[in-house]
Amino acid sequence: MNKQVEGHSTRRRFGQNFLISPGIIHKIVDAIAPRAGDTVVEIGPGLGAITEPLLERIDHLHVVEIDRDLIARLEQRFPPGRLTIHEGDALEFDFGALKESGPLKIVGNLPYNISSPLLFHLVPYAPLVHDMHFMLQKEVVDRMVAEPGNKDFGRLSVMLQYHYHMERLFIVPPGSFNPPPKVDSAIVRMIPVDFSGVGAGDAAKDPLLFARVVTAAFSQRRKMLRNTLRDFINEADLAALGITPTARAEDIAVADYVRLANTLADLARR
Repeated sequence: MNKQVEGHSTRRRFGQNFLISPGIIHKIVDAIAPRAGDTVVEIGPGLGAITEPLLERIDHLHVVEIDRDLIARLEQRFPPGRLTIHEGDALEFDFGALKESGPLKIVGNLPYNISSPLLFHLVPYAPLVHDMHFMLQKEVVDRMVAEPGNKDFGRLSVMLQYHYHMERLFIVPPGSFNPPPKVDSAIVRMIPVDFSGVGAGDAAKDPLLFARVVTAAFSQRRKMLRNTLRDFINEADLAALGITPTARAEDIAVADYVRLANTLADLARR
């Protein structure tokens, strides 16, 4: 059943849980640290809990919102000279089109029901972005920042940690929202890796091949790498790379996946 929050009927299909804790809002905006000259984009501004304090620190803000009722409220509350509203689905939005001369920062309380697809949608824009701060379900953030050997370490961990420096900042309890979700949330900071400043061995030579290898490795988590990756490499060559063939996908580091993919890319060019 939808619930009324400040006169707005929440829509379950949009995953709407509105932040209401002044203390948490203040901590989030401090973490984002918006400055004059920044281009800041907020995904899912909702009732404007973070929108308003962001506009207290910068002159202009972009928001991406799909709910027309919320858009109408935002239009009444903020002048167009200060708030540009992009109506539509964040999963289809071109964030790169907003890049200007200053740092591009993307922030938001991401709907739980589209959090992983949205994170993958944002990956191609990483080279244009200065940093991203998101609130997500704590379980998702735990997967994003998990280390090898941890049960939470998976495809999402590898793909995001390859592209970003990840940090879980703090937990947000259910009581900070209306309506309250059934789980804890957490704030994560994502700073894109600058591949122009690292050695060739740190970057994937063929990003699509890298992604395919990672996907294959985690396609059957209980199986050993010698089985899940047999279409890419044999057991002896895995061992020659210093990767234990009997290891499982969650046992090896992001750098190991990069080395493996780069070796395969080199072999393909011969």
